[in-house]
Amino acid sequence: MRRILTTAVAIALMGGAALSAPAVAAEGQRTIDPRTADPSPSTSGAAPQAALPEVADIAGADALTTARRVLSGKARASDPSVTLALRDLWAKKSELSGRDLAQAEDLLARPTDGAGDSQGFGYTVPEAAPVCNTRLCLHYVPTTADAPPSLDWVNQNLAVMDSIWSTEVDQLGYRAPLSDGAKGGGPQLDVYLKDLGGQGIYGYCAPETRVKNRTASGYCVLDNDFSQAQFPNATPVDNLLVTAGHEFFHAIQFGYDYNEDRWMMESTATWMEERVATHVNDNRQYFETSPIYAPYVPLDLFSSQYTFQYGSWVWWEYLSTKYGKKIVKQAWDQAGSLKKDGGKNSIEALQKVLKKKGGLTKTFAKFAAGNLTPAANYPEGAEYEFPQFANGKVLKKGKSKRYSAKVYHLASASYGFAPKNSKGKKWKLAVTVNGPVKRTSPAAVVVVHLKNGKRQVKLVKLNNNGDGRMRVSFDSKKVLVVSVTLVNGSTRYQCNRGTGYACQGKPLDDKARFSVTARVTK
Repeated sequence: MRRILTTAVAIALMGGAALSAPAVAAEGQRTIDPRTADPSPSTSGAAPQAALPEVADIAGADALTTARRVLSGKARASDPSVTLALRDLWAKKSELSGRDLAQAEDLLARPTDGAGDSQGFGYTVPEAAPVCNTRLCLHYVPTTADAPPSLDWVNQNLAVMDSIWSTEVDQLGYRAPLSDGAKGGGPQLDVYLKDLGGQGIYGYCAPETRVKNRTASGYCVLDNDFSQAQFPNATPVDNLLVTAGHEFFHAIQFGYDYNEDRWMMESTATWMEERVATHVNDNRQYFETSPIYAPYVPLDLFSSQYTFQYGSWVWWEYLSTKYGKKIVKQAWDQAGSLKKDGGKNSIEALQKVLKKKGGLTKTFAKFAAGNLTPAANYPEGAEYEFPQFANGKVLKKGKSKRYSAKVYHLASASYGFAPKNSKGKKWKLAVTVNGPVKRTSPAAVVVVHLKNGKRQVKLVKLNNNGDGRMRVSFDSKKVLVVSVTLVNGSTRYQCNRGTGYACQGKPLDDKARFSVTARVTK
């Protein structure tokens, strides 16, 4: 389910207790804009780090409590989306019995189960004749608060869903959602219209019947009218389009692996919004929690409290821009659970598809460094705000500056150095990087940002100890700023530890120590 980035979350990210923004907290320090040639002076070299939240694996009783709360519109900041709450409940249903099992069945039931739904989530009147085509059926009721505004709106929902099916399945090549047999009246994917706005929910899809391995059929529910009184941030049509695109992709995911890593499920569904509703730009609401603006957060973190898993859609946007949209499908092929699939977790799937493209570490390092200049890396990047460095300094002839950081896995820290009074080809910036040992996959990228708008991107060659050096131009007549991005590319985990990372694993190389020293020399 799409999740709104609230003002409260944004404030918490920028200066709250749970996480700190990528700004240096010491007095007299501030972050800097890569476009400027005036990085701030620093009194300390350390970039801030905070303990990142982890999501423990939940038991069946907890999954039931969470799903009940989310569907009632009383979700806590620590709760997942409706789609994943129901996925978790469905996967844990075998742990329940008696009254708890009956309540779980009610929560997972289709709206047409009616007033007998003890959770009050079913239709209270008989449904009208569904509107169907050969692959979809739209269900609705003619009266009560769940009724759509008109039959035209029902037909529009069917047309939108059919168009999205054409884009995601026919054009992009993903598997069609698995058939539910005769449930809902036929083999088509059933989509129900229901008033969800009162609970603050746009829509959701729920797995229903296990088919083979970790694949399942399911059904979807969309708000009945996307009333602007309930959803004021966009038009009803735009909200329908972006929600349907996101949720339909969850139905597709159930045909690959309904138990795949949570961050991959939400980030790729949010990326899919750009394929079906690029003009809406709804996914930009997650920028504050994306690797562009929160690079210190691991790429694969699923956080119940914040929206990092939605913000990580920019990773897939970067990959699909660089290598074509098919690379996301290739990742899902590797993550799928069928015999013909790769059967891998999300990070293993990425390692496989990027193996012949330089590898995951190198690709992620270039991604992290490129995020300092979005216009150079994203189709709509010229419209994005410029990110900020963790710290930086203006350096004169003969001067040097050192910064250090503890970097989480699949995260980064970037520093800027701007020249002053060093005109001429002879002036260089000598960059020395000291990182963790090579087996933990450290990386460093130096980018020379020229005043003519061009960039010179250079990977620092690190030895087995994680150390490396490089000299680049520091001619103040031509160079605007030199950025150094320190990257912890580790993908080593102890899996199945109940965390919110890939393979529910415990990362083995978090808070890796890095330092960078820059010195102006001839």
